[in-house]
Amino acid sequence: MSPDIAASKCLADTIVALASGAGRAAVAVIRVSGPRTRDVLEALCGALPEPRHATLRKLRDPRGGVLIDRGLVLWFPAPASFTGEDMAELHVHGSRAVIREVIDATLTVEGTRLAEPGEFARRAFENGKIDLTEVEGLADLVNAETEAQRRQALAQSEGSLRTLYEGWRAELLKAQALMEAGLDFADEDDVVADVAVKSEAIVAGLLQSISHHLADRRGERLRDGFRVVIAGPPNAGKSSLLNALARRDVAIVSEEAGTTRDVIEVHLDLAGIPVLLIDTAGLREAQGQVEAEGVRRALARAEQADLVLFLVDATAPQWTPPPDFRGFGGFLLSDAVSPQFDAVSTQITAILVLNKRDLVPPEMPVPDGVIAISAKTGEGLDVLLKSLENLAISATSSGSCAPLLTRTRHRVELESAHYTLSRLMDKSLIPELKAEELRVAARHLGRLTGHIDVEDVLGAIFAEFCIGK
Repeated sequence: MSPDIAASKCLADTIVALASGAGRAAVAVIRVSGPRTRDVLEALCGALPEPRHATLRKLRDPRGGVLIDRGLVLWFPAPASFTGEDMAELHVHGSRAVIREVIDATLTVEGTRLAEPGEFARRAFENGKIDLTEVEGLADLVNAETEAQRRQALAQSEGSLRTLYEGWRAELLKAQALMEAGLDFADEDDVVADVAVKSEAIVAGLLQSISHHLADRRGERLRDGFRVVIAGPPNAGKSSLLNALARRDVAIVSEEAGTTRDVIEVHLDLAGIPVLLIDTAGLREAQGQVEAEGVRRALARAEQADLVLFLVDATAPQWTPPPDFRGFGGFLLSDAVSPQFDAVSTQITAILVLNKRDLVPPEMPVPDGVIAISAKTGEGLDVLLKSLENLAISATSSGSCAPLLTRTRHRVELESAHYTLSRLMDKSLIPELKAEELRVAARHLGRLTGHIDVEDVLGAIFAEFCIGK
């Protein structure tokens, strides 16, 4: 069976699913969508309620008329519904028994079946109610854990990225039309030159806009979390700091060097910004293959981090940073590790944190730019958390209303479009090849919103949703 035939057959079904959370609750919401929705409502509760008005009804099993529950029934005739087809919601009591009986009753109507993950959202997309960027924004909204994530996902689900990308695509189609017109008048040099100049001016503006959009990673940081790596030599107290910031015992703490062999992650919410706190193995010349792998992973995570907290022991004599300290360096590391870590440190933001402040005299000076703490007593943690919060806000907040790039899929398509448009600016390229480059770039932009066939990515996108969405 071809994909098109399978999709048509799928849309001919009426789907049913629990849209609220699983488990016992005061109220459960059961969704129904498809051509037999009207029949389902008539079978369970008799006459149809007034469209888009919550109506209290008795729900009965069509197989024998046994009363299942009393609940609110909402009826959304097509096309004025989320999916664009006939749709209903049944708000019933949230016990497992009620939910099971109501869903079983709906499935007695011929042509109904249980929904697949994300199928309601996919039907909305197939019926032109939302585009792919809005689908992804909706998925992010369902999964949002912080206030800032909620705001970004809501804006995207309401079409902020669609408006931006469709605007670019419209400009690109305009440039394409000019270039095609020039090809129609290839024997008139003045016409060809004029349309080429106008087309390239449009492309130059698009290149600049796409470049700025790609260079701004705040949206991706906000969606995925601001990554903070705790790094430093063994026994500096990295795991103790992780436990203190997480306010629970996440990592094993020991005086034995090399206790942490793998990467440990903790999610924090700082002023509405998601922060991924990562504890890593102590950086030193490894004493075995397992520890060497831990050091390798620590260096790799530091290279990918948005911020590194480089932790040192206040009781160690070599903790004082050198005069040219620019964040952190290899001054505490063995020669085997230092060159690798120095190469990483020049590319990322870092804070030098002096731990075990409680074990040294109070009068011991702390250099500017260094945050002194005690992971054991909590001294200085408020200052460190405030610094983390400020950096996280700065790295994810936008001073303008311009929508931000949020997903790797968007970045891949935009980078491809940018590369194609860059080649078009080559003066030696003949008009026919320039027109083809414009068509390729337009396809990449069209794949962002779903205007161009993207069947290969649809499954991955809609699989992010729960069953009833």
